[in-house]
Amino acid sequence: MSERRPVIAANWKMNKSIEEAEEFCNALLPRICDVGAQVVICPPFLALNTVVEATKGGEVEVAAQNMHFEPDGAFTGEVSAAMLLDAGALAVVLGHSERRQLFGETDEALSRKVPVALENGLLPIFCVGESEEERERDDTDRVLRRQVDAGLSRVPEARLGEVVIAYEPIWAIGTGKTATPEEAEDACGFIRSLVSARSEAAGQAIRILYGGSVKPANAADLLGREEIDGALVGGASLDPGDFAAIVMAA
Repeated sequence: MSERRPVIAANWKMNKSIEEAEEFCNALLPRICDVGAQVVICPPFLALNTVVEATKGGEVEVAAQNMHFEPDGAFTGEVSAAMLLDAGALAVVLGHSERRQLFGETDEALSRKVPVALENGLLPIFCVGESEEERERDDTDRVLRRQVDAGLSRVPEARLGEVVIAYEPIWAIGTGKTATPEEAEDACGFIRSLVSARSEAAGQAIRILYGGSVKPANAADLLGREEIDGALVGGASLDPGDFAAIVMAA
């Protein structure tokens, strides 16, 4: 069995008011005492501090859903790493497919964001994944290679193992479709091989998550795979009972 500590992250996307975020945390915490996994909640920006306060002293860490690579400046609507730290965040999701597809996030921007997160003491949860069309063309490996190589290109070799990578096949996000455990493990293993090509030690240390319609019914099978070190959970993370069940399966 791997000694890598699993990460189970709840990506709420654009859901939950401040009040709802607090209620969720109050319902979740009693359900996940003494867990082995690193549990992360990724609320909307406005609820960051609320979740930090509601989970203080508990089993949960807090992540933002995006971050700009510059420390400050004329970037309306953006937030910096320092701002996230000031709000109490310890991690940040970068390169989610919705950011790439809907908001024009580029490989070049991500190549700057990932090292900036590390330099500022934030855990980067760096997302990669192929579309259904790319998978049908048998392009999965090529797409993953491009995304991983670009996103980690400015990360020093000595720090590669500190990044968390989330493999999220776009065709499985919010669709009800899920990669089979074999498909998910194959992709995560391929991602690990890309990191190992730069540093064998980093390849063994780096944690690679699966995301895409993860729910209590399939969590144990996915999380039991040697190459899968946790999950980035979307829809099922909005319900404290469902999310707790996934955490306990890790």
